Formats: sequence, structure tokens, C-alpha cells
Amino acid sequence: MKANILQRLLTWVLPLGLLGRGLAAAEPVIDIWPEGVPGLRADASAEKGDNELLSNIHRPTLTCYAAPAARATGAAVIICPGGGYWLLAWEKEGVEPARWFNSIGISVFVLKYRLAEYGQPAPLRDVLRAVRLVRSRAAEFGINPDRLGVMGFSAGGHLAACAGTLYDLPDGRTGAALDAVSARPDFLLLIYPVITMKDPYTHAGSRRNLLGPTPAPELVERYSSELQVTKNTPPAFLLTTFEDGLVPAENSIGFFEALHRAGVPAEMHVFEKGPHGFGLRPGFGPVDGWPLLCRQWLRLHGWAAAEP
Repeated sequence: MKANILQRLLTWVLPLGLLGRGLAAAEPVIDIWPEGVPGLRADASAEKGDNELLSNIHRPTLTCYAAPAARATGAAVIICPGGGYWLLAWEKEGVEPARWFNSIGISVFVLKYRLAEYGQPAPLRDVLRAVRLVRSRAAEFGINPDRLGVMGFSAGGHLAACAGTLYDLPDGRTGAALDAVSARPDFLLLIYPVITMKDPYTHAGSRRNLLGPTPAPELVERYSSELQVTKNTPPAFLLTTFEDGLVPAENSIGFFEALHRAGVPAEMHVFEKGPHGFGLRPGFGPVDGWPLLCRQWLRLHGWAAAEP
């Protein structure tokens, strides 16, 4: 029993030893709009930041982290780092989770998506194009096209939730041949996510950066993901805390309740303590154990590897 518990802890902790590693040069990077970024700004300039934080994104990409062949389950996750649609917490909410998912047999594609310089529908187009692209090249990546999820942290969680609810939105298409490929994720992993664009629970910065300072009511409605849930929304795992001072827990609770009403399988964990933006980094009390809960949910549905 003790050995089994130790093995569980090592499975979670060992990838955290990679904290502080920069983006490895060996990780393949895919241009998701090789035919040209739709609506590319004429004044597009270079990205800003380093591996920790990125901003001023004009050319979206996917960075690929393949699961070790000996543990690969065929499942894959597209990760959307958070940052209020203003920047991307690339290392903490992209690279570090990717390493952890690889350790449990899941391949990862970290999405670099467009932000406030564009607003809607550019981020939605980017995430839906990413789903279509990965699914269309599943054999090349060694994954199952029917076991592809989308994960998001904070505002990236909002984008992931949009992928799970607005995957058929006409605004998510550009007329490219890939539009014929399904953009519906097979599951969602939403970590302290922004969900609603409505007061009083929205994250005002995310709404402003995505929809502008005075968004039309129909845009607020469309991008409030709790209002867009149907019976066809993918199964979801949600995590939040009551102590989150930036994105209230009501965001996750509202989405979970909508899923439950629609009969969509879902699991939610609301911790008493824990700030916003902890990622997989330890030192925040009981919420540190959330990766094990996530893994159990993934194993329940057959998306994660069995225990060693």
C-alpha cells in the first residue's frame, strides 16, 4: 500500500522537477494557419516576452509534446494557457502541464492563440482550427482522433469552454478545407476557468480584451459559455477555489450546473483555499493534489494510462 501511494506521488511530483526549463528546441512547432492567418493585422509585429509569459501573438502555433510510446494511450490534449486574453502564462500553464500529461500517457499540443490585439472571433478560430488540424493528422501524431480534449486555465479555460460549446459556430470557420473536419473536443479540462461574460461574476479584463469595452448584448450572451451548453457539449472536469479573488467560483459552478441540466457527464472540485493561477506548482495546501483528481477522472473515461 505504501509503495503504491509513493508511486502515485512520484508520478505527479517528478514532472514538477522540470519547473524552470525553457521550451526545448526539440519540441516540434506547427503553424496552424499555413495558408495565412485570417484577419492578420497589417501592423503585426514580433511577439513579446519569454518562455514564462508571451504576448502580442499574431501567428498562432501548436507546440507538440508526444507521450512516451511505452505509455501512450492514444489520447491527446490541446492546452490553452491563461492570461486574461492579454498574455499567455506559457511555462506555468502550458509547458509544465504538458510534461505532466506526457507522464500519464497523454500527448499534448500547447496552443499559442491570438489575444486582445484581435479579440473575438480570432481566439475561437485559433482553438477550433487547432482541434481540426490535430484531428486531421491524428495518424501522423500517433493519437486517436476520437480521444482529443481541450484544456484551459483561467481565460484559457474560457477559450476551452467555447471550443466545447461553439464548435459549430460559423464564425469559427474560414472557408478552408479543414472546416469539414469536426472541431468538437471529446472532453474538456477547465482549471479555475473564466466562463461567463455577464456581471457580477465575469472577469472584467478577459471580457474587455475579448469583446471590447462596450460589447453588444448578443456577444455577451454568445461568449457566456454556461448559456451555450447543450446535450452535445463534451464531458468536463472543472476545478476552482472559493478563495479565488480574480475569477469567482461561480464561473465553474454555473457551467457545471448547465452541464448537469443537459445530462452531460461532468465532475467539479471546489476547494476552500487556493489563490488564482497556481497551475501545477506546489505550496498551496490541499489544492496541490488536484492533478491526481484529474488523472482519476481521465482514467475513469479511459483517457489516461492505468496505474504503473
